[in-house]
Amino acid sequence: MAVGARSALGCALAAVLLLTTGCSFRHSKSDAHSVSAFDLKPGDCLLAPSTVKQEISKLQVVPCTKPHVQEAYAIVKYDQSGSDNGAPYPGETTLSTFAEGACGQRYETYVGVAYQDSALFFTYLLPSARSWQDGDDRDVICFVTTTGEQLTASVKGSRR
Repeated sequence: MAVGARSALGCALAAVLLLTTGCSFRHSKSDAHSVSAFDLKPGDCLLAPSTVKQEISKLQVVPCTKPHVQEAYAIVKYDQSGSDNGAPYPGETTLSTFAEGACGQRYETYVGVAYQDSALFFTYLLPSARSWQDGDDRDVICFVTTTGEQLTASVKGSRR
């Protein structure tokens, strides 16, 4: 899956956030476990990866009571016309536009406050060209994220 970010924050901020927050806390191996991006579920809380990659296949999930920087809140299938198994990859721009709308629409339902009134942000993972062609990957994964402070509880219904 390819990494996407809310356009107002930009990909550079997402990369800096992932690198800086990933170094600020240590977790025992019993706290975190590796999960395939394809097995992630809404409500999973995540550590920042130690390195920024173009494609992500595994993510480190922790209990939401442990310090973390992201929480998955929606998985949305890109089901636009022509996105069946044999359809060509629509491109990052098209998928990002879809993700912006789809993740934005689902934010308030999960967090309990309208996105524009929230102290938090959202970002997303997009299907990569490779996972699109090889694995029938059509899912966009939406994450609530913070810009520095670690989260220590689920944001579901938090009204933050």
